[in-house]
Amino acid sequence: MSGRITRDEAAHVARLARLRFSDEELDELAAQLSAVLDHAADVEALDVTDIAPTSHPHPLVNVTRADEVRPSLDRDEVLAQAPSVDDGQFRVPPILGEAP
Repeated sequence: MSGRITRDEAAHVARLARLRFSDEELDELAAQLSAVLDHAADVEALDVTDIAPTSHPHPLVNVTRADEVRPSLDRDEVLAQAPSVDDGQFRVPPILGEAP
């Protein structure tokens, strides 16, 4: 799988992704893509026949603490500190340009 990515191939990938690069950037992109493929070839060449398939490298399960109810601030006290409240909830400005 080891092989060099040409500038034309890098330009083709850039066009597919609808990205524009200068000639210098295309040269750098080609080198970076080649390095990624070289690393993939190294991984592909590893002998993993004696390694069991896993979904996670560590056999940890539910490493969390148990929930426990503890005293906290009163809801009205918290909402009183908010700059804007609507129907008992924090009101925040729209972030995607959408108005309610």
